[in-house]
Amino acid sequence: MAFAQRSASAGTNPGSDPIKVMVVDDAVVIRGLLTRWLGEDKGLNVVSSHRNGKLAVEDIEKSNPDVVVLDIEMPEMDGMTALPLMLAKKRDLVVIMASTLTRRNAEISLKALSLGAADYVPKPESTSEVTTSIDFRRELIEKVKALGARAVRMRGPARTMRAETRAGRTSQPVKPLGSRPATDTRASFRQAAQPAAAAAPQFKTRPYSSARPRILAIGSSTGGPQALQEVMKEVGTAMNDVPVVITQHMPPTFTSILAEHMGKAALRPAKEGEHGELLKPGNIYVAPGGKHMVLEKDGGAVKIRLTDDEPVNFCKPAVDPLFDSVAKVYGSATLGVILTGMGHDGADGVKTIAAGGGSIITQDEATSVVWGMPGAAAQTGVCCDILPLKEIGPKISRVLKGNTR
Repeated sequence: MAFAQRSASAGTNPGSDPIKVMVVDDAVVIRGLLTRWLGEDKGLNVVSSHRNGKLAVEDIEKSNPDVVVLDIEMPEMDGMTALPLMLAKKRDLVVIMASTLTRRNAEISLKALSLGAADYVPKPESTSEVTTSIDFRRELIEKVKALGARAVRMRGPARTMRAETRAGRTSQPVKPLGSRPATDTRASFRQAAQPAAAAAPQFKTRPYSSARPRILAIGSSTGGPQALQEVMKEVGTAMNDVPVVITQHMPPTFTSILAEHMGKAALRPAKEGEHGELLKPGNIYVAPGGKHMVLEKDGGAVKIRLTDDEPVNFCKPAVDPLFDSVAKVYGSATLGVILTGMGHDGADGVKTIAAGGGSIITQDEATSVVWGMPGAAAQTGVCCDILPLKEIGPKISRVLKGNTR
């Protein structure tokens, strides 16, 4: 299981109100276990728990949770049916899907992201495995805290502006941050804009390499599947002459489905990388869940090597090993990209790419679901651009064609 660890206080501020959580799972043992785990964290408050989606939907307005941990398979009303109904009742609600590692559930989880879910957590197959899985418990708590804290922060300025409107300080109605039309549950959690009055932090950047890229390497985590799909749609034929390698923090099964989605988005061949496979221009290779993917020279060609080494930055696959190997093989002809994600995986890798003369683009805070990985990359001072998600694909396309403006 892949995840990025943050500090124990991740996503919370001292003295702030706990993040309110609802747990929805038909298995009484699992429901009780998740409720206990989450309730033991001082930054979280489990306000309700339910055995099916119908009861959860009916209780959304009363319990008013910040985050819902939502099982997929439940009697009476399953998670996918409940998801849009929940979002219609509370537009800024953070929904984290929970599912076992089957191909069907992986496909459903990724579909849920396109319908407005913020993220997912893969559950071990059996109840006994759930109760003993330290990784699952840690990933669940970290995601609830990080995503819940961001939702609370975004609502703060909205509440202030609404109060000013009611007090007559402005004559224009203010749309709540992160709101979506009641009929549109597809809007992603990441699309909530930052307050206009909040100045974006300034980071040191560096010029793009003068060498035209011969490889595009991308790292992402929480919120990554949606971000990757948007980027790949834009890059399309611009990647005709270069291979694309992607590390997305995901478990096995999920990564093979992600690769299929990337291929459809870019209209290019896409698959999980295989050990010993030679890279081909115009192809997309996704690091398989549970393995690190690195590149190495093979005479005049470049091949993929999969390793079963220990997790890096608590992740497997991890971005840093891929970026380090790409920089070693391609040097100044490397274009690296860091998209939304928890933790700091990739920050060391972008420094390695920069040291080799390559170029780095990272996603900005306003459009990131979680600005952990891209924020850590931006703070290195070696990125060439820090851009909103909608600008990253077009920029990559131009850079791949030799135009860095």
